[in-house]
Amino acid sequence: MLIIGEKINSSRKDIKDMVEGKNKEFIQGLAQKQVESGAQMLDLNIGTIRKSEPEDMKWLVKTVQEAVDVPLCIDSPNHEAIKAGLEVYDWDKGKALINSVTAEREKLELIFPLVKKYKCSVVALTMDERGIPQDSKERFKIADGLIRKLTNEGIPIEDIYIDPLTLPVSANIQNSNTVLETLERIKDSHPEVKTIIGLSNISYGLPERRLINQGFVVLAVACGLDAVILDSTDQKIMALIKTTNLLLGKDEFCGQYLKAFREGKL
Repeated sequence: MLIIGEKINSSRKDIKDMVEGKNKEFIQGLAQKQVESGAQMLDLNIGTIRKSEPEDMKWLVKTVQEAVDVPLCIDSPNHEAIKAGLEVYDWDKGKALINSVTAEREKLELIFPLVKKYKCSVVALTMDERGIPQDSKERFKIADGLIRKLTNEGIPIEDIYIDPLTLPVSANIQNSNTVLETLERIKDSHPEVKTIIGLSNISYGLPERRLINQGFVVLAVACGLDAVILDSTDQKIMALIKTTNLLLGKDEFCGQYLKAFREGKL
């Protein structure tokens, strides 16, 4: 299970202010805290800073990579911002993950060259020109098409992460089931491809969001989830993921679970 720290996201006002103010100490401290709590990759999302996003992404990538040695997920709907981040990326820290591409032809044509040039991994979203389908069957159809297009372009299947798009259960009580069913369909048909979700989306608009996040991540892992963007400083969620992997037979000799116990992380 790849744990991707979510906290460097400009949708949070404090992060937006710190990026715009170029507060290196704050950003680096937040990056270090996430890695220390178990994040194996960090998501960088400054999509709300539209005017200067490419230059800000360059600054952010360099700032974070000065502080930590994990790879980065460069997260933006703006291909210019993704390109800017990749241009200054330190590849000694590991392969970058581009987040994201969709089945929309224009977006595919903009992102394909970056994935191929920099040999990145890529997140592919289950949406197209019509938007996000309501049911898992249609989301899987989009996922299947994206996998075929990406592999036909020479992108290794192990570098593809399919995101079935987690939407709030506050908007539709079936949104969680749709994601879980889509995960199962993807893993049944394409076991080599990876799957990913942004966990906190599921609980948007509801009280006690951590409880919902904690319950959903257990279900998602059981349905074949490979990577998750979450709050790695939430020790309960991290412990639940380790426990779920153990119970699914994915933790040989209970090694990761016992390691977490010895480190006081359960």
